[in-house]
Amino acid sequence: MADARPDPAHRDMSAVTISRHYGSGGGEVAARLAARLGWTLIDHQIVAGVAQQLGITHEEARSRDERAAGLVGRVLDALLTTTPEVPVTPDALPTQLGELYHAAVCRVLEEAVRARHVVIVGRGAQALLQSRRDVLHVRVVAPIARRVEYVTQREGLSESAARARIHAREQDRARYLQAHYHRTPDDPLLYDVTVNTGVLGLDGTVDLLLLALERKAARLALPASELGPGAGLDRYRGQPVDVMPPVEPAKP
Repeated sequence: MADARPDPAHRDMSAVTISRHYGSGGGEVAARLAARLGWTLIDHQIVAGVAQQLGITHEEARSRDERAAGLVGRVLDALLTTTPEVPVTPDALPTQLGELYHAAVCRVLEEAVRARHVVIVGRGAQALLQSRRDVLHVRVVAPIARRVEYVTQREGLSESAARARIHAREQDRARYLQAHYHRTPDDPLLYDVTVNTGVLGLDGTVDLLLLALERKAARLALPASELGPGAGLDRYRGQPVDVMPPVEPAKP
């Protein structure tokens, strides 16, 4: 793995968010990117941060990670003990507890970005931080066959078990983003860059993300009027014409 190399070109950027297909290697890409930049990786650490926010155990918080349903059992007891001012009615327990967990996730993410120079994996960060120009948003994808291979190799599962796990985790992540942001993970407008590791591989993906981070950092100071695909371009000369020629009617 390459040595960490803090780069002045990146210093004004606060974070990179990594959304990923399960089994695409997105978590490994995030770890390698953080190491190359010398930035802090926010992955499983966020689970402990949420646990601290809610006053619950690491295992209880991990069981809620990227899921949309409510907290139950001992989590409820701990939550009511640590935040007695929160009105929680029996009929609304799942919804209210789920929202409290999500609010804790947001607090942890926002604090991480305030600290700056972090790489955040998952947790809906691409939606939470969408409006921030000092954050690069990345989607890592791969064909299902490659993802099955990855999961069977890394987790020691059979092919059928790997497919089932991929499907379950993808559903969990989609439900979480839909429940709290009314967005879907595959919405292309949530991301600055989408990279397919099926061909490029992990290190090739990191190389591209370093370049994208540098290029976005270089545009931070530009006014909004100078952003977008039309910035700096003149009008077409004359009227645009269709590329395809008109279809001639069939001869009788």
